[in-house]
Amino acid sequence: MMDKSDRLFSHSHRKWTLRTVLILCFVANSSLFSQVLTQTVKGTIIDKQTQAPIPGVIVQLLNSDPPLGTSSDENGNFRIPDVPIGRWQIRFKFVSYQEKVITIILNSGKESVSNIELEESVIESEEVVITGEQDKTQTNNKMSTVSSRVFSSEEAARYAGSRNDPARMAANFAGVSGANDSRNDIIVRGNSPLGILWRLNGLDIPNPNHFGNSGSTGGPISILNNNSLDNSDFMTGAFPADYGNATAGVFDLRMRKGNNEKHEFLAQLGFNGFELGAEGPFSKKKNSSFMFNYRYSTLAVFKALHIDFGTGDAVPQYQDLTFKTDFNTKRFGKFSVWGVGGLSYVALLESDKKQGQDLYGFSARDVYFRSNVGASGISHTYLFKNNAYLKTNFGVSGSYNKITADRIDTAFKTPNHLKPEYRQTTQNIRYSANTNYNKKFNSRNFLTVGLYGDMFNTLFVDSNDFLFGNNTFVVLRNYKGITSLARGFVELQHKFSDNFLINVGLSDQYFLLNNSNAVEPRLGLKYSINRKQSLSLGGGLHSQLQPIYVYFATDNSSGKPVETNRDLDFTRAAHAVLAYDNNFSTNFRLKTELYYQYIYNAPVKNYSDYFSALNLGADFTSPNVSNLVSKGTGYNYGLEITLEKFYSKGYYFLFTSSLFESKYRGSDGILRNTAFNGNYVCNLLGGKEFKIRQKHTVSFDVRATYAGGKRYTPIDLQASIAKGDEVRDGSRAYEERYSPYFRVDVKPGYRYNGRKITHEFSVDIQNITRNENVFQQSYDITHKTIKTDYQLRFFVIPQYRIYF
Repeated sequence: MMDKSDRLFSHSHRKWTLRTVLILCFVANSSLFSQVLTQTVKGTIIDKQTQAPIPGVIVQLLNSDPPLGTSSDENGNFRIPDVPIGRWQIRFKFVSYQEKVITIILNSGKESVSNIELEESVIESEEVVITGEQDKTQTNNKMSTVSSRVFSSEEAARYAGSRNDPARMAANFAGVSGANDSRNDIIVRGNSPLGILWRLNGLDIPNPNHFGNSGSTGGPISILNNNSLDNSDFMTGAFPADYGNATAGVFDLRMRKGNNEKHEFLAQLGFNGFELGAEGPFSKKKNSSFMFNYRYSTLAVFKALHIDFGTGDAVPQYQDLTFKTDFNTKRFGKFSVWGVGGLSYVALLESDKKQGQDLYGFSARDVYFRSNVGASGISHTYLFKNNAYLKTNFGVSGSYNKITADRIDTAFKTPNHLKPEYRQTTQNIRYSANTNYNKKFNSRNFLTVGLYGDMFNTLFVDSNDFLFGNNTFVVLRNYKGITSLARGFVELQHKFSDNFLINVGLSDQYFLLNNSNAVEPRLGLKYSINRKQSLSLGGGLHSQLQPIYVYFATDNSSGKPVETNRDLDFTRAAHAVLAYDNNFSTNFRLKTELYYQYIYNAPVKNYSDYFSALNLGADFTSPNVSNLVSKGTGYNYGLEITLEKFYSKGYYFLFTSSLFESKYRGSDGILRNTAFNGNYVCNLLGGKEFKIRQKHTVSFDVRATYAGGKRYTPIDLQASIAKGDEVRDGSRAYEERYSPYFRVDVKPGYRYNGRKITHEFSVDIQNITRNENVFQQSYDITHKTIKTDYQLRFFVIPQYRIYF
């Protein structure tokens, strides 16, 4: 019900931008002849397979004059003080391990802390060619072979149009389509956004976004604070066996550790909110640390100050909190306690809209929407002396939604001509536990075994009034209960040599609500033709539960609600991916992937109809669709190309292109386009930094996206007029499409480093060409016409950040 509400972020922003630009004008002392500014570079180096510290690793800052470097101590820690600020490449080298190079940005207001994982070579004398930046294919997950990429929080902050949001940043990668300005739902290879798995610090979590409805995976603003994230993985297919309950893609996110030696602080002001952050050691013993970030809606603050932006009561109000603590003990291992949470509320009142105003809301309806989401966990890692470790996680997560919708009609003889139309209250609390045993037998063989358990405590109640009479509300769903999902997996990696490896895995998951079971074999192969080129193959079976609300949909045709979907199976998919990688020059990489996915056991109607659950997630609703059976099918196939120049010599660029087809069959047997079959998407982005002496850095980033228009089912105007509400022509499901999506964003920025303080200012200007991308067509109840809504026509997001 809430797609249009997300657009008010841009509309309410117009007046705010002008005022904020004045507020955010900052003045920095810029003496050009002061002493050289320095900062500390430090971190910890561990074995990727065993997580054990590696002492004696040589750490060098490349191209430093005089040469700067050190070696790791017995605990794997390294520290290089008095490093001049700026962008540096750091090389890590140790006998019998593959060499690694990373890039960091060193500011005067914050120390650089890196957690480095090195992988042991099969042949000790083998040397690895150094690249200008870390290999994006070398993910945190040890078993990933294809369709995966590691990304940093710096990338999410750097890319134009990303809004410091990992999901919006991922929309630039091959195979991903995110042609939606109002929400960060991402479409991976033609699959529904509902097929995405979100994992944080080892625990699967619900939709981590403000204003996210039940069962959705996106929203206008993420609760995941980019300032608290470490390097994380993003996968688009054929993922390893330790990921279950997903068919489209995986976000495997990690929160970074706080600085364990020095207290540091952060303040940030932007359109996304006012933010304060702190981190540092709990004590001088340096074996524990904390990190904390809090954010509050900028527009809500201005509303409290009685600053009006022309949106009436429709001001998005939200706040979120992120924290993480880490404790290291000598006898009992490593402990971590973390949490994220967000509260959000908005009122979209048609009755509050001024004459001629068309900024937000739903036709002839007042809608109130509240959404709360959170997750918290405890992690424990214990290292054994035989090259093995055990990692265990316990956590609780949940989401809460409340929707109230009232219909406006001049025929109603009620105050303000309002009558109740729809009510929804949903709550889903998940209790999670998992444990993973990891064993490195030698440089060639590595084993992982894991058990996962999730218990869902679910409440879903909603009702609708189609007649607007007295006591004519009809209960759609009314469920309160507990169910569980259990899963286990085993994975083995064998390296025939440093040039050839195989990953094999098996996953099994069991849903206690209806005793559904899914056994999923996985396979990955990688062969390095030479030091620059490689071929990879990945495949396997993947399965996913339906959104919980689908199982409790009711058929009310008999006058009494009857649950008809409890026996639905997992939606299942077979993935196959062939990849070619070519690092044809220092800092340059070309990658192509060819994939095919066959989807089966998707829920469709038990009578002839176009509906398929593969199209759920195309809008924001949680529809009450009853009488479903697991007999639907579909397929996706495509070709992806990535050409990337890693950051070096002051600039970078990334070009990605995807050509794909996405089809499905409902119970009527007709082959149709899915709602997500955009057919093509191209992204081109890049940036350049200009360093002015030591203290000043000016940056300029640009991004352009061109994608196939969104598929839609046309509105039957005459039927809509007769019914007095929107009616779609199901016989023509997803036949039509909007015009191609095109958007250009630019992002100028400035960074000033003072003594022990760093100022950053940027202005993200989105859709600078003012292209009119269609958001959707809807039926206007008041005027009895079809109305076209557009996405962002022009959007400016200033941001100021200070480290100290």
